[in-house]
Amino acid sequence: MSAHPFILASGSQIRQSLLRNAGVDFTVAVSRVDEAAIKARHAGTGPDELALILAEAKAKAVSANHPGALVLGADQILSLDGVMYDKAENRADARNRLADLRGKTHGLHGGLAALRDGQTVWTHSETSLLTVRAFSDAFLESYLDQAGDELTASVGSYAYEGLGAQLFEEIKGDYFAILGLPLLPVLAMLREEGVLAS
Repeated sequence: MSAHPFILASGSQIRQSLLRNAGVDFTVAVSRVDEAAIKARHAGTGPDELALILAEAKAKAVSANHPGALVLGADQILSLDGVMYDKAENRADARNRLADLRGKTHGLHGGLAALRDGQTVWTHSETSLLTVRAFSDAFLESYLDQAGDELTASVGSYAYEGLGAQLFEEIKGDYFAILGLPLLPVLAMLREEGVLAS
């Protein structure tokens, strides 16, 4: 166990899996911030900055209850043609989301913030560009049937690390960033902050 406790302020199973697979010792404390209220307060903010604001708010909420610990918050915003999207709430929302993305390139904007004792010690922003192929309606229905809970787990309604890879024609971005946690910058920060050996 590190002398410097590290907490992930995210319930994302894929983020947790990425950290575990990289040999990082951490605990999870899910932030319960009101994302809709934060987005309303920052209406007109671009997706890169908004993702950072949300990540910082999540980390700050958890940091308040864990003195001395390093807390990492993360968020992703999907933008298409100037519109920002939230996670789909159900299968119908996911169908509409994927139909909107079909044949187009969208941005996936990730923001991360690490805080200790309520103070921000590190931030990172990364944008990936994903081009969704012009898939058929039959493929879409088959995908929706197979994807299950993945439809509401990510902002794009796709599990890029699995079945969702079939949705894409071209990707410009870091694999880990698309999954929600750009691992190499995070590991570098954890070394800098004494969580991992350098």
